[in-house]
Amino acid sequence: MADKTELKYTAEHEWIRVEGDLAVIGITDYAAEKLGDVVYVDLPAVGGEITGGSIVGEIESTKSVGELFAPIDGTVVEVNDAVIDDPSIVNADPFGTGWLISVRFAELPTTLLSWDEYAAVVGE
Repeated sequence: MADKTELKYTAEHEWIRVEGDLAVIGITDYAAEKLGDVVYVDLPAVGGEITGGSIVGEIESTKSVGELFAPIDGTVVEVNDAVIDDPSIVNADPFGTGWLISVRFAELPTTLLSWDEYAAVVGE
C-alpha cells in the first residue's frame, strides 16, 4: 500500500502516484467504500490519449456505476489487467494492487490535492 500522504488526489476521488514521467492512478479507499463491492471495471486502452477532467472509464459495483475521470493529460502506458479479471481487488487494496492505469505525462496540473486537502474534502 502506498503512503497516502505522498500521493496527489482529485476531488473526484482518484489518487496519483508520480514515478518520474509516469503517473499510476487509482481510486481512493473512500471511493471504493462508497461504491460498495466492485464487480466490473472498464479502463482506457494502452496507447490511448487521455485529457485531464474527461471520463476515461467506468467502475460498476453492486450499488452503482461510477465514472473514472482522468486526473492528468497523457498517454496510457499500462492497464492493470488484474482488476479487470478480479474487480474486487479495487475494494481490497485500492492504494496498492488495486491501481487502475499508468499514464506517461508531461506536466502535473496545479489543481491536484495533497492528502490534507483531500481529507478535508471527504471529511476525514
